[in-house]
Amino acid sequence: MKGTELKEAILLLADGKVYRGKSLGRIGTSSGELCFNTGMTGYQEIFTDPSYFGQIVVTTVPHIGNYGVLDKEVESNQVQIQGLVCKEFSEFFSRKSAEGSLQEYFEKAGIIGICEIDTRELVRHIRDKGAMNAVISSEISDLALLQEKLDATPLMHGLELASQVSTKEEYSIESPDKKYKVAILDLGVKKNILNNFVQRGCEVKVFPFNTSYEEMEQWGPDGYFISNGPGDPAATTQAVENVTKMLEQDKPLFGICMGHQILAQANGIPTYKMHNGHRGLNHPVKNLITGKCEITSQNHGFAVDAEHVKNNENIEITHINLNDGTIEGIRVKGKKAFSVQYHPESSPGPHDSEYLFDEFVSMLPKKEDQ
Repeated sequence: MKGTELKEAILLLADGKVYRGKSLGRIGTSSGELCFNTGMTGYQEIFTDPSYFGQIVVTTVPHIGNYGVLDKEVESNQVQIQGLVCKEFSEFFSRKSAEGSLQEYFEKAGIIGICEIDTRELVRHIRDKGAMNAVISSEISDLALLQEKLDATPLMHGLELASQVSTKEEYSIESPDKKYKVAILDLGVKKNILNNFVQRGCEVKVFPFNTSYEEMEQWGPDGYFISNGPGDPAATTQAVENVTKMLEQDKPLFGICMGHQILAQANGIPTYKMHNGHRGLNHPVKNLITGKCEITSQNHGFAVDAEHVKNNENIEITHINLNDGTIEGIRVKGKKAFSVQYHPESSPGPHDSEYLFDEFVSMLPKKEDQ
């Protein structure tokens, strides 16, 4: 970051490791779970993704801020990350269509960060040690005080966060070519997921995370969608109860990311916290139904238990991760219900997996069938 005199900043990790760099965004102190994202572009979409609520993001790409920000390149109505760690942070931007700098954007949102540290070394460290809590400060230099703030930061394991990012009131988005009605259980839904439904002729109604199945059913939806979201899926118990009732109703049901984990839990399959999680735009996944491979966008720190999936006679594995063999997709036998761990709506990309929206829409009853 060039052009202004930057304050010193400190990053303290839960294992005691300390990094010293320069401040970015607002001056202050912030803590959360430290994780890294390998995406080469789309930083504004990352920062506004509700699934990152409660987390400090390390970007592996070295240059952040160089193309500024645009209002249309957001996945929610606010910045969701707890803080940013990067190598080079630019207050200047070169894209003519940009509406402002990332520095101004962060200042307005109250986001605290640190730059000019060796992020390659940091990523290697947390890759080996695992995602852990950390604190960033550009106002406190006393490590003992920072340690106190770090000790007071809750662990992600067992933490329910969907209630912090879900809509407070239900709302609807209509499609110009309205053919279907899809009820969205909002655990932290991304805007581009809603766009994909609307583009396919779906009127969507987005319901708060704690809405009961009975309330959603009163709207008369043709199908249900369970969204992505932050925190530990095992702590999001009401969503599991809702999905269990949806499966009994046997209307088409689709889940993405946390929605995938909730569908698994509704079928008796537990989830677990991963060592690092998957976060980036370049994760290879194999579709076991077609035999084809997809490059996918991912953002999750929890996963469904593979052994329980394989031993569940009601579940079919549809997708696997080619890096570590984790379960990336399932469907419920005898039901119109399926889910994936990754993000087929990914913006800015890749777009290999958008066909999943088409598959879900094809399950919805046509107007003449209703």
